[in-house]
Amino acid sequence: MPARASRHDHFPRADPARRTAIRHAVSELAAAWTAIDTAPDGLLAAIDAQADAPADAAIAALLPWLTDPGWLAARLASALALLRTDPFARPPLRAFGGGEGGGAGDAPGGLVLADRGGIRLTLRLWPAAPRPAAPAAPAIFVPGRAALHILVSGGAQLCEHRVAVTPAEEAGAFTARAAAPCHTTAPRPLHRGETLHLDTARQSFALIPGCRDTLLLELAVQPPSRLPIRSYDAATGRLLHVSASRRDSSFRAMALTLLRHLGRADAAPLFEAETHSADFAARWHAMRELVALDPAAARAPLTRMAAHDPHPEVRAAAQATLRLFPPPPACGRGSETYELVR
Repeated sequence: MPARASRHDHFPRADPARRTAIRHAVSELAAAWTAIDTAPDGLLAAIDAQADAPADAAIAALLPWLTDPGWLAARLASALALLRTDPFARPPLRAFGGGEGGGAGDAPGGLVLADRGGIRLTLRLWPAAPRPAAPAAPAIFVPGRAALHILVSGGAQLCEHRVAVTPAEEAGAFTARAAAPCHTTAPRPLHRGETLHLDTARQSFALIPGCRDTLLLELAVQPPSRLPIRSYDAATGRLLHVSASRRDSSFRAMALTLLRHLGRADAAPLFEAETHSADFAARWHAMRELVALDPAAARAPLTRMAAHDPHPEVRAAAQATLRLFPPPPACGRGSETYELVR
């Protein structure tokens, strides 16, 4: 049976003039959008003006970009015009894929319209699908604020997840043992034109897709926080996992995981340095990865962490992991290290 043809099979590889024209058209459109966005009344200028504002104030100031999306319609129209000029042109829009997580909800995909510092504006799409009995994805809580404006409801229903957070936990005293359970509301219809405001440290949501696609704009403001990102089982309300909420810590965590997969034992000092992070979840992630990468190099920082880490659950996890080490020479596997949440 012949393989299914792809549009990429017809890409004009042998037509350099056409490829050059495509590149020029895309560059011109990107430059035009940048000029619009950075003008005094543009989107990026508006976001930059809120860089140091409290999250609630930033949401309030940027709300017109959600509730009056004429600018977005114009942008999408110019992207479609580019595609009509040549179907192999790629509009300068940044797409993201399914199950991204880390925002106010977990959508299959969409477009990143702006991403500056801790402020992100996205266009999210949920394709139509048969309705499951209950939301299956974990409920994820990220410190910050969000506003969601429903452009097309598609017959979807919304379930809201809620969890209590104390001021002490926000200030850095969060522990998995004392974490409050998550509670989920009954589904209710989503309405076109409504705008939802969420304290995303305490509120999250899941969508049950309807018979048509659902489309919304999401504005998320995520300032630095000592409260971690928390993932809960939506069915039981049980805490599943915690991770660093700061973007810089998250990026370093991903880099350390990659280095561990690559077997870069020569990078052990980078892992050890991150075990001194101010974020307790980042410290423990780095420690676990170092144990998996090079148990011998991990013994000294793990011993220090077991005795002196300021977070009680990190100390306990380090102590439990250290007991897995036999007398020198040290050995162990990353899969044996304890999780803060099990």
